[in-house]
Amino acid sequence: MGNGVREGPVDFPKDVEPVTAAHLPAEDNQEKKKVLNSLMSGALAGAVAKTAVAPLDRTKIMFQGDLPHVLQEAYRLIYRTYLNEGFWSLWRGNSATMVRVIPYAAIQFCAHEEYKQLLGSYYGFQGKALTPFPRFIAGSLAGTTAAMVTYPLDMVRARMAVTPKEMYSSIVHVFIRISREEGLKTLYRGFTPTILGVIPYAGLSFFTYETLKKVHADHSGKAQPSPPERLLFGACAGLIGQSASYPLDVVRRRMQTAGVLGHTYSSILLTMQEIVREEGLIRGLYKGLSMNWVKGPIAVGISFTTFDLTQILLRKLQHGAGVER
Repeated sequence: MGNGVREGPVDFPKDVEPVTAAHLPAEDNQEKKKVLNSLMSGALAGAVAKTAVAPLDRTKIMFQGDLPHVLQEAYRLIYRTYLNEGFWSLWRGNSATMVRVIPYAAIQFCAHEEYKQLLGSYYGFQGKALTPFPRFIAGSLAGTTAAMVTYPLDMVRARMAVTPKEMYSSIVHVFIRISREEGLKTLYRGFTPTILGVIPYAGLSFFTYETLKKVHADHSGKAQPSPPERLLFGACAGLIGQSASYPLDVVRRRMQTAGVLGHTYSSILLTMQEIVREEGLIRGLYKGLSMNWVKGPIAVGISFTTFDLTQILLRKLQHGAGVER
């Protein structure tokens, strides 16, 4: 009996310790791999999508500045740019876009996965699809997080897109000139409308895409949609998200490019008032929207599809490597 009492306390910790030590590092490694996969997939998704629509994106920014907003005129502008400045000029400013969009997309997609997990735990949907409201919140928070971190790079991209190439020779040159001539605060001009626009844009985009995937799974019986179906779901997500947030996107671009286009916009409301007074409600705040209806669905469709397919590929590669070991 004396031996039995003595063995209990001595043996129990020995049985528990190996379980704790074995499981925690494995869980940490899995979480790190998941975050790394999301960052890599998001970065690639953003780069592929933005490069694909770079000529249309540049034209849209110019339309939001001062040019007419007719879709036919947009294509004429692209063609004239090609004739006068060469084929690669259509991608002018794309290097600045990549510097911004790669971290932006990486952070946004990774943050979305993490927010989904957090909200799933909070609302009790761990391992299952979120209900509509948390789905919207996860997307909004992901977009807001990414926009806050990368905003100065967005300002630089806008400046490079609307100015002659002689004005700014590189991304670094834009930063230096803005800092010297206009002050560091200028790098965050248009930040508030950006955040206000990102909330509905990212929220509705992720919400629409995730909802369409869930509806598809429920009705088709297939766990995953095909790549063309993903492109279609992403296109719908981009169309809805960008249409909802477009006026704030116009305001953001006007405030970002005000210094080089001869305007002084001090606040969101004053910028909106001036645009409406000079150009009208529809022609002003929705200038370039027809271009966005071409560009947006393509970009978002490519982005979501690239992210999902890259995630699937990375998981397969890691699973295969794990089996070989």
